Amino acid sequence: MKFDIIIAGVGGQGILSVAFILDNACMQRGIHIKQAEVHGMAQRGGAVQSHLRMSDQPVLSDLVPRGAADLILSVEPLEVNRYLAWLAPGGLVLSNAEPEVNIPDYPPLEAVHAHVLGLPRGLLVDAKAVARAAGNVRAQNMVLTGAASPFLPFFTPEDLEAQVEALFTSKGEKMLALNLAAFRMGRELGLLSKGLLERGIPATRIFALTRQLQPATMSGDHAAGWAEALAAGTADARLAALEAPIPSGPEGQALLRG
Repeated sequence: MKFDIIIAGVGGQGILSVAFILDNACMQRGIHIKQAEVHGMAQRGGAVQSHLRMSDQPVLSDLVPRGAADLILSVEPLEVNRYLAWLAPGGLVLSNAEPEVNIPDYPPLEAVHAHVLGLPRGLLVDAKAVARAAGNVRAQNMVLTGAASPFLPFFTPEDLEAQVEALFTSKGEKMLALNLAAFRMGRELGLLSKGLLERGIPATRIFALTRQLQPATMSGDHAAGWAEALAAGTADARLAALEAPIPSGPEGQALLRG
C-alpha cells in the first residue's frame, strides 16, 4: 500500500513541522518514506510545497507523479490551485479556510472557499478558530495535521502525538501542551468531517456546521447524529440547544448525539 501527499502553503506557516511529524512517524513505524525538498522557504510568504510518499514497499522516487496524490494538505486555501494537477482521481483536498493574503490581487475569499468545496472531495477547516480555542493561533498547522490524521493510513493517533511531543518538548511545557491540544482538536474535527462525508453530507454543509460548533465540543462520535440532523433539517435547533451550557455525564452526551 502506498499513500502520496503534497503539503502546501506559504513561507512561515509551518510546513516543515508538518513534514517532520509525518516523516518521523513513518520511520518509527518502519514505513518506507521519501520526501522531496521543501521549496519556497527562502522568501517568507512565498509559495511552499513538499512531496511526501509513504508505502509498505520501497519507494523509488521522492516526487509525487501528476495525478497520483492521495491527499493535498494545504495550510492556505488559494495554494490548493497550484497542485490540483497532482491530485489522484478520488483523492482528497483538505485545506485551511484562513487565507494568507500575500498578493495584491488575492481573489474574494468566498470564491476561493467555493472552489475548494466544489471539488469532488474537498474539505475546508477553520484551523484559525480551532487553534485559538487550543490557546495558540499560530498552531494552525497542528490543527491541519490533526484534521488530516483520520484520512492517513499506517498511523495511530499516538504515533503522531509522539512526534508532536518530539517536535515541541524542547520549547517548554506550555508550548507542547498548546500544540498537542491543537492537534487533538483538529483530529476530532477531522473525524467528524470524515464521518459526515462518508454519510453523503456535502462539503459545503460540513464546513458550515463545523464553523458553528465550539471546537472543544466537536467529536467524531457525533457524526451519525449530526448527519441525521442535517438530513432531517433539525440541525439549527440542535445548534441552538448547544448554545446553552452542556450538562455533564450521560445527559450531555445524549444532547450532543441528538
